[in-house]
Amino acid sequence: MWIASKIGFFSLVVKDGHLHVRGRLKRDMENLATLLEVPHQEIERWPQADYRWRIRLDPSKASHVLAALGATVDYPNFKSAIAATPDQAEKLRAYHDLWHGLFELQDRPGASTAEARPARR
Repeated sequence: MWIASKIGFFSLVVKDGHLHVRGRLKRDMENLATLLEVPHQEIERWPQADYRWRIRLDPSKASHVLAALGATVDYPNFKSAIAATPDQAEKLRAYHDLWHGLFELQDRPGASTAEARPARR
């Protein structure tokens, strides 16, 4: 699972009986460790892995990680929040690229087989 949040970008997977919360930037992992109240020394460096930084937890902690990240949502627009967050702003271009790529999928012929519901306001 990928999670793009105001405190960092994370990938969650289960490997070898552990929940691996992985990040590309140590700063993001430090932000998450602080949020989860995990000692920063539990952040592991995996220099040969595609995600260089990790925190390994018991898989039962996945809901705790998701709840903690969910509690950081305090904005009406994610990309604007990223632009306004100094230690995350460098990711804005990557998030725009992801947003655009997924946006294009929704308008592709045959992308939706169901009637769209009116937006709730």
